Amino acid sequence: MKIIFFGTPIFAAHILDYLLDHGQEIVGIVTRPDKPQGRSKRLVPSAVKTLAQKKCPQIPLLQPEKASTDEIATKLKALRPDVFVVAAYGEIIKTNLLEIPSKMCVNVHPSLLPKYRGATPIQSAIMNGDTETGVTIMEMVLKMDAGDILEVVKTPIPEDLTFGELEEILWKLSGPALVKVLEKIALGAIEKISQDPNKVIFAKKISVESRTIDWKKNATDLHDQIRALSPKPGAFCFVEMGGETKRLVIKKTKKVLNVGGQPGETIIFQKDHWIVACGASALSLLEVQLEGKKSLPIEEFLRGISSPPTIKI
Repeated sequence: MKIIFFGTPIFAAHILDYLLDHGQEIVGIVTRPDKPQGRSKRLVPSAVKTLAQKKCPQIPLLQPEKASTDEIATKLKALRPDVFVVAAYGEIIKTNLLEIPSKMCVNVHPSLLPKYRGATPIQSAIMNGDTETGVTIMEMVLKMDAGDILEVVKTPIPEDLTFGELEEILWKLSGPALVKVLEKIALGAIEKISQDPNKVIFAKKISVESRTIDWKKNATDLHDQIRALSPKPGAFCFVEMGGETKRLVIKKTKKVLNVGGQPGETIIFQKDHWIVACGASALSLLEVQLEGKKSLPIEEFLRGISSPPTIKI
C-alpha cells in the first residue's frame, strides 16, 4: 500500500523510521515548517524532516504552513495514496485531506483512548498519577481523536518514570502496532471499536501555571508534576541565591514519606542531599537546572554551595 506520513517531533520520527525499516511503501512525507530557535532565531527542521533528508531523500517532502489547502490536497492526490498515517503532526487534518486516501486515514495516539484526547496525553497520564497507559491506533475523523479504535497496546507506568522515558517506551510500542494495523487494512480484515463517549477525558495544555511548583501540595502530586514535565519543558520554582532570585527547574525527585516541615523548607542539606518539605511529606531533589545553567545531578549542583538556597513560596 502507498502511504503518506504526517508527523513532526521525535515521537513521529521514530515511528516513520520503523515503517521505513519494515518495508512499508512511503510515497510522501508531510511535516511542519522549520521553526526559529534560540536567541539567533536560526531555523531548525523538525525531527521528521531531519530523518527524511538523511534516510529517504528521494521521497517527496512537504512542509506547508497549512496542510488542508487546495494546493497541498492536489499534490497529495497526485501521489495516489492508499493510507494516511498521522503521528503528532501538529495540525488538525480537515475533510478535504481525509477523503484523499483510497482506504483509510489512521492516527497514532499515545494514550488509552478515549482517555486523554488532545496534545499532551503522555504528560497527563503521569501528572494524574496513572499506573497504566499505552498506544491507540485509530481511524481518523474530523473530530479530534474521536475515531474508531483499531489497535491498543498497554504498558505500566512505574512511579518514578519521567515523560521522556515514557515517550520512548510508547514510540517503541507504536511501530509494531501500526504495522499490524496496516497489514490488516491491506487484507481488508480491519476491525473497529467505537469509543465510549461517556469515558472521554481531554488532556490539558501545558501552561506556566501547570509548570509552577506549589510546595503546599503533597509530595506525591509534586513528584508526578515534576516527572510529567521532565526533561522538557520542566517544572520550576524560584530560589534566592547570593542575593538574586532565580528560576530553578527540577528534573527528578524522590518521595520522602513520613517527613515534614513547612512547605518549601529545607529539611536536609548535605553535600549530596537536598530534601525539601511539601504540604505533606517531602521531596529529595535528584536533578536540577538553575536559570542560565545546564542541568546537573544534585551532588554536582551542590558542590561549592555552603548553605541551602531559599525557596520562594
